[in-house]
Parts: sequence; C-alpha cells; structure tokens
Amino acid sequence: MSKASSPSAKPSSRSGPPDYRPSDRFWPYVDIPEEPTDEELAVLDPDLQQILLGNVSQRPFSVTLVFPAFDGVRYEDAVTLAQAAREYRVMGVGHARRHRATFLPSEALELKNLFEIVGPLDACEVLVDDRPVPFARELWLPLIWFLIR
Repeated sequence: MSKASSPSAKPSSRSGPPDYRPSDRFWPYVDIPEEPTDEELAVLDPDLQQILLGNVSQRPFSVTLVFPAFDGVRYEDAVTLAQAAREYRVMGVGHARRHRATFLPSEALELKNLFEIVGPLDACEVLVDDRPVPFARELWLPLIWFLIR
C-alpha cells in the first residue's frame, strides 16, 4: 500500500496562501557597491584581474615576501622592514596572521634585509609577480641580489 493511499496519511490542512513569502530580492548585503573597490582589486590574482578588467596596466616586476607572525626578537624589525615596502598588507588574525610585503628590483637591498630575517621560517613564501614560481628562493632571489650596488 502506498503512502498516499494509506489511512494514516493526512491531507494538508492548508489550502490558502502561505503565511510567509520570501522576498524576490534575497540578498543579505544590500549596500554592496556595484563596482569593486581599489582594495578589492589589489588583492585579486593577477590572472583573474586581467581576465575581468582586461590589460589595464602593465605592473612592474616585483618580488613579494609573505610571512607569518613569529616569536623572536627580530619580529618587530621584520614588520618595520615590511611596512617600508612599496606595498604592504596584513591578512588574517591570530595564528593565521600573515604579512605581505612587495618590493621592486630597485628595492633589492630592502628585500634582502627582510629575507635575512624571515627567510629561515618554514612558512615564508616568496612570490614572483604575485605568483609562486619554482626555485623562487634558490634562483630568483639570488638574481635580485645582483642588483644591489
């Protein structure tokens, strides 16, 4: 015997319209601007930015160091050097806090000074043009050191 024809199945007692009708504009963030802000565009992956916006400008070649907060006497020095970079951002909170400092080739000495502090950290990342590339530590950074006068 099927459920619909069983004697225990009760027909719906409601025949009128529902008490609640969801809004046609179901979007919890009504005040979001239509266009992304400059800060939102800055954190986009370069490939995604090029796809979405076209080739709006040629970014100069850069090397970025991303490192976590760490215990030690040199942490404050590392943060000070990172804040002096061309582009500096802090992401996350607590144990997930990461510092991101971007340097141009003309700032090779500042990059080297920061890398000497944070380079030994396992969680330190070296990005070339905001991308992880093979041998960034072993090849790209020593090539940048040649630019130090």
